[in-house]
Amino acid sequence: MNIFKIAKIVVFLFSLSYLSVFFFRNYNSPENIEKRCLLKFEKDFKIPLETSREEWVLILDFADKNYLKCMGIPQN
Repeated sequence: MNIFKIAKIVVFLFSLSYLSVFFFRNYNSPENIEKRCLLKFEKDFKIPLETSREEWVLILDFADKNYLKCMGIPQN
């Protein structure tokens, strides 16, 4: 193998590792975690209007627990 092929492989591996670190740092940023959790939280609210008050309270508790769990906040 000549040096040019080795250099291409090294540059490729370095670029791939840099991009993966950048992706995971961006993916796990607090803002992005909050956005993903809010989207999941909003999905729990897509409920028909004819639900009773008791069901609505249970659904809100469930959605709140899911949001806290998604954000990584410990629950009592």
